[in-house]
Amino acid sequence: MDKESRLEAFEKMLAAVQMDYQSTVTKMAQLKAAGKEKTATCRQLMGNKLELQSILSRYRVYGLLDTEGESPGV
Repeated sequence: MDKESRLEAFEKMLAAVQMDYQSTVTKMAQLKAAGKEKTATCRQLMGNKLELQSILSRYRVYGLLDTEGESPGV
């Protein structure tokens, strides 16, 4: 894989992780609003959110993620 292809693949992966994170946060907010924050679904989403946060944090540590315009807690 050449450098351009690798960079493009990284950018796609980063965008997917960010979209998954935002989707998870939105779903959790909907469950919380419905009073279902203790359900198995909500707990699974919390696990997913923590995993995605970890990935995004590693990108940030290595300088691969801009910090401008990010959601709080990312």
